[in-house]
Amino acid sequence: MILKRLQLGLIHVAVAMTLVPINSTLNRVMIKELAISAALVAALASLPYLFSPIQVAIGSFSDRHPLFGLRRSPYILLGLVLCVIGVVLSPLTAFLLVENFWAGLGVGLLTFGAWGMGYNFASVSYLSLASELSGEKGKGKTIAIMWFMMIASIIATAIALSEMVEPYTPQALERAFWAIGLVALLLGLIGLVRLEGRSTGRTTSEGYSWGMMLGAILENRQARLFFWYLTILLAAILGQDILLEPYGAEAFGLTVQQTTRITSMWGGCVLIALLLAGALEGRLGKRNVARWGAWGALIGFALIVISGINLSLGVFYLGVVFLGIGTGLSTVSNLSLMLDMTTAENVGLFIGAWGMANATSRLVGTILGGVVRDVVTQLSGFPLTGYVTVFAIEAVMLAGSLLLLRRIDVRLFQEKAEAVSVVERAAMAGEV
Repeated sequence: MILKRLQLGLIHVAVAMTLVPINSTLNRVMIKELAISAALVAALASLPYLFSPIQVAIGSFSDRHPLFGLRRSPYILLGLVLCVIGVVLSPLTAFLLVENFWAGLGVGLLTFGAWGMGYNFASVSYLSLASELSGEKGKGKTIAIMWFMMIASIIATAIALSEMVEPYTPQALERAFWAIGLVALLLGLIGLVRLEGRSTGRTTSEGYSWGMMLGAILENRQARLFFWYLTILLAAILGQDILLEPYGAEAFGLTVQQTTRITSMWGGCVLIALLLAGALEGRLGKRNVARWGAWGALIGFALIVISGINLSLGVFYLGVVFLGIGTGLSTVSNLSLMLDMTTAENVGLFIGAWGMANATSRLVGTILGGVVRDVVTQLSGFPLTGYVTVFAIEAVMLAGSLLLLRRIDVRLFQEKAEAVSVVERAAMAGEV
């Protein structure tokens, strides 16, 4: 089973690798070097989350329509190919937006749409396959391996990408994206080799619609509170994805290589925080670790804002460290709370509902960040003011999430879910 877990991890790595160039390097180039609207960049980057409802349909369809006797592998391959097409063509889209806006916008919708569709096709399919191959007892270990391989690959990809684009030229950017895309495709193909056995019939498993998930939230006051808490928290923490690197370039004149390495710094801090959370949760409790995570991210945003006002690069990097640590602590503790905020009869239903909160928060945070940055920049005439305003708003959102966290009581929702190890719970974050 260990070989299959590693193969599943390679598929997870392959999809994650295609995300790094788009969400780290390209957004900085589009906003800073090409002076493209941050709101437009945010809208294009949010397409995967806008398309996320199709995961319900994809999962249900693949359950009932195997291809060549395989339920998941063909859909994983289709998704991976779309992701690779999206990543290798995305630089051309960026440059075309400057030369011919409307043509570039049309190509951009197709390119980023291809990546978004591919992400949703691949992720729901390989997570379903991971669940089927592992069974209930081995599920946590499988997701643990997949998730940690993914985080490590994000760090490695960011470091490699930063080297390939230095010195920055449009040609170097295109070559780097092609290299990342082809390596991702190769790793994904290796992961798929003899991974899935051929199916002999149709499954009778029942899926959950988004309407059912929404109904489950509305019927329970504690579930409603947790949904809004999770949405606000994640929108604040993840909404900075498209802005952090352009901010580093705008405020401190960092090169493309230097801003790309911010992702690897953030990822390293997340991994350290995951290890810390494992020791802290048993002593302090889940809610306290969740509170520490939110405070860590809030302090991170505050330091990033201060760095822009004082133009201090050291304070900026310290803010990135706090943001990464806060993200890691929040990942573990809120996943623990999420697993507790389920019922034994409807685990899948509530996990799907919290996944909906994840997708909603990413969509809202990304769009909000891009729009606010552009509006404030236009009103003030200073791009740096736009960035600082967004980070300040995200700090306020984190403060609001802390107030909601005080009102959440798992005991009022239901009795605690069956305990699983901290590492496995943290790793399962990649599944939501």
